[in-house]
Order: sequence, then C-alpha cells, then structure tokens
Amino acid sequence: MCNTTCNEKGISLVEVSIALFLLSLGVLGLISLQPSAWRLSGKSDFLGRASGVLLAQLQATEAKIMNPNISLPAGTSTATATVYAGGQSTAKTGDVAFTVTTTTEDPGVVGMGSNIWRVTVQVTWPGSTVQGIKESLTVARQESFRQ
Repeated sequence: MCNTTCNEKGISLVEVSIALFLLSLGVLGLISLQPSAWRLSGKSDFLGRASGVLLAQLQATEAKIMNPNISLPAGTSTATATVYAGGQSTAKTGDVAFTVTTTTEDPGVVGMGSNIWRVTVQVTWPGSTVQGIKESLTVARQESFRQ
C-alpha cells in the first residue's frame, strides 16, 4: 500500500490542461480590456490638453480685463478661435485643433456692478461626444494694472 502512494510523482495531464485553460481565460480577459484602455487614454490626453488651453485663455482674458487702459466692448461679446495644444499658429505632428469660445459679459448685463466682468471659456475638440470643457471667472478692473 505504501508503494502505490509513494510512487506518484509529478503533475498529471488533467492538471496541466486545467491550468492552461484558466491561464488562457485570464489572458483573454486582459485582451478584451485593451480597446477600452486605449479609448480612455486618448480621452484623458484630450482633456489634459484642453484644460491647458482653457487655463491659458482664462488668464489672458483676465489680464486684459484687469488693465483699465484696454477698452472692452459693451454688452456681451463672444469670440471663437482655433488654438493648437502645442501653442503654435499651425498644427505640428500629433497636434490637435481645439475650438475656444470666449464670452465676456460687461457689468450692465451681469448686474454685478460697473467694474466687474464675467468671462466664460469653452474648449471643444474634434470627436468629443460632449460639449468639451467649460469654466467661468469673475474679473474686476485693477488700478494697479494701469500702464
């Protein structure tokens, strides 16, 4: 009796088959997640670049409004421009064109006082299924910015 139990060594063909089957299921599961990972990676790249473009536009518009020497149009003004994430005037390799819409509302429209403006910037890009990203900012004129 001891001879039969002591002579069993190694792995049987059934155990190897089960291990290979489970391994192949795991690999197929990982492969099925790959397209979703690529799509989300691309979306995050667009969002990161768009947020940089949005921040730059908000800062430029804020600096323009804060300077009392620069005249601003009355009422609500909207400007749309195409901006490249690389910051160049033309597209470079791998660059994407973002559409930037900047809306500036003067104090009479906003109802906040004579020295305060509301700036809204919206950035969209080709292939975005939503309306891009949008941010608003309230800006006041600053006498210390007078040049």
